Amino acid sequence: MHPTDETSDGSYATRIPADISRPDRLLGPFTARQTAILAVAALVLYGGWWASRAFMAPLAYAALVIPIAGAVAALVLGQREGIGLDRFLAAALLHSRSPKRRVYAPEGIAPLPSVVPDRWARAAGPPPAAMDMPYDGITADGVLDLGTEGRAALATCSTVNFELRSAAEQQGLTAAFARWLNSLTGPTQLLVRCHRIDLAPLADLLQQDAAALPHPALERAARAHAEFLGDLATGDNLLGRQIVLVAREESAPQGMRRTAGGGRALQRLDEAARALAAAEITVTPLDAERGADLVSAACNPDTQLPPATKPEGSLG
Repeated sequence: MHPTDETSDGSYATRIPADISRPDRLLGPFTARQTAILAVAALVLYGGWWASRAFMAPLAYAALVIPIAGAVAALVLGQREGIGLDRFLAAALLHSRSPKRRVYAPEGIAPLPSVVPDRWARAAGPPPAAMDMPYDGITADGVLDLGTEGRAALATCSTVNFELRSAAEQQGLTAAFARWLNSLTGPTQLLVRCHRIDLAPLADLLQQDAAALPHPALERAARAHAEFLGDLATGDNLLGRQIVLVAREESAPQGMRRTAGGGRALQRLDEAARALAAAEITVTPLDAERGADLVSAACNPDTQLPPATKPEGSLG
């Protein structure tokens, strides 16, 4: 950690190193993964020289393996978007071999009817693969059953306009948020998801209720606002942001009730609500219906959602 710096207004800022999550170095600047890859490559190259030393000169063998050694070094030391090239290439290979179209079909994918011509079937490409959903259902309390991965409870979080606060207020909000982070006892995720907003239902509701307003000026204002929302709804670029807090508990050991993890996950949401209240963040746990809607929207992100009754805002 670097020493704290005092700003002109008397507040203190603490510098946190950017490489706080850097893997441990095992041999000099190399991590355990890099050391293992380099050791295996060195053994393979040395074994090749040992096998070919009887009929190949050392300089000829060195000229032959220099491109291979360079490729291995680039694979170990190179990075792409903060990810090691070996992991990046492994992920790319896995992506190329995985099906690109998946549907939720627990009963399996039925083949095309025999009446479909072969050329149509070839033009349609390979059939979609059945999607293996990572959860087994949701309880009445809104807890996701993740099977062997445990249980997870969901909650939405309000936002705070950080830039408009004074330095002292920013320090207080940051300290409250840091206290919550330091109190975490299990896997926790803050997910910021974007979704399309459909204003057409809200505009129709305004048009229907405008006639019941007590004054003609209010009715005209309501209808004008409904027309404004209707114009916005004609566009396709209305996006809303939602902050979702996910508290997950590992699978219960043998001999314990399976629902124990769900209760603990809900308790952690309650603890987060109390801790984040000091940071002026409201945590609202999701019940079974809202949790199912969230999972459904995540599986089909192109679905437009009506505007929320309570503004969940965006990150300030």
